[in-house]
Amino acid sequence: MGDIIKFWLSFSRRRKVLLGFLLALCVPGFLLAQGAAAEIEALLASDAVTYAQVARFALEAADVAALADPSEAFHFAMERGWLPGRAEPDGLARLDSVALLLMQSFGMGGGILFTLTGSAHFAYREMEHKGFIRGRASPSQMVSGETLLYLVGRALAQTELAHLGAGDEG
Repeated sequence: MGDIIKFWLSFSRRRKVLLGFLLALCVPGFLLAQGAAAEIEALLASDAVTYAQVARFALEAADVAALADPSEAFHFAMERGWLPGRAEPDGLARLDSVALLLMQSFGMGGGILFTLTGSAHFAYREMEHKGFIRGRASPSQMVSGETLLYLVGRALAQTELAHLGAGDEG
């Protein structure tokens, strides 16, 4: 038991928040947890995710829409302009398009160029500036399941920290 406590204390606060949110996605109920765990496992095994997969997972994580059918989630996001017009449900998701969907679905503010254009290019740049995207990456690179989970986890952590900060002021 002491080793578990030492392990937990060795985590930084940011990692604890991220781990807590990822666990919160899987805890609502045993059956839901099994389904979420299976979905997360499938995403982790995927070298490239589709726009429909991205929309379904991101919209539920952002608590915008809990749609079981990935194509419904895709159309939900397309109707709101949260995915580029060239996106297809079975098409492989690009990093700039995923950035746009996450910025819009999580209600994250951006710089002046993103605010004015709402484009995938400036969503990518904004997420790069905020530290979501690090290292060698390209806006046109395909997104793996692991990258998607990382980005969604960061978005969850940022929005939760923003809510906690707003609660401290009031």
